[in-house]
Amino acid sequence: MSRVRGLPENGELVVCTVKSVKNFGAFVTLDEYDDKEGFIHVRDVATGWVKYIRDFVREGQKIVCKVLGVDSTKGHIDLSLKSVNEHQKREKIQQWKNEKKAEKLLEIVAERMGIDINKAYKQFGDELLDAYETLYSAFESAVAYPEDFLSEFEGKWVDTFMEVAKENVAAPMVQIDGILEMSSSAPNGMDLIKTALMAGLATAEGSAVEITCVGCPRYRVVVTAADYKEAEDVMKTVSTAAIESLTSNNGSAVLKRESK
Repeated sequence: MSRVRGLPENGELVVCTVKSVKNFGAFVTLDEYDDKEGFIHVRDVATGWVKYIRDFVREGQKIVCKVLGVDSTKGHIDLSLKSVNEHQKREKIQQWKNEKKAEKLLEIVAERMGIDINKAYKQFGDELLDAYETLYSAFESAVAYPEDFLSEFEGKWVDTFMEVAKENVAAPMVQIDGILEMSSSAPNGMDLIKTALMAGLATAEGSAVEITCVGCPRYRVVVTAADYKEAEDVMKTVSTAAIESLTSNNGSAVLKRESK
């Protein structure tokens, strides 16, 4: 039960279902906008000349498109398929799946409270959407930051919402990485580097840290944590310990962060 209403904005990525395919383009429905109809002109289906449009789209297919223009008076929505890369497609589909899951979870909350879903949205669902933009983000926040969630919201529904969240949603995680460049001219240089890396890992204290060789003398350090501050703190602790271990044995080491 999607709560999104109205029309999408220019530049927005939307999940669509292909309704019909013609030689001149494809008509689709927008899954997140009450199945409003959009149109993809053949020139916006793929880069280059499209000889057979059905080589790219077919009826019933789920696709991700970029909104090129919206005529609010006529309700026309022009879309582009070729403007969406694979990374954007995967991210958008995952976001859409997460939100569909969150809507089902809200139905569970409503059922446990003995109220219908519309009343649930009226009592707290719409408030959560205003605060978090998506329902899934609200469920994630309830799991990852329960104290903050409880301090921000109150009512009989909160305990049930928290209960359902903990049962069905994993706390969100972030991941950062960096490259340790390490070298030693000592006869046992590789052993010293290995010892330094182990010294770094020893400081992780249960945090999720992985170090892999990406071509000597470069070693990738990957840190997974609940938030970026925690991840950065762990990265600093691990890399500092490794660097100090190697430099104390007359080696050289430096951490380099790669820009994304």
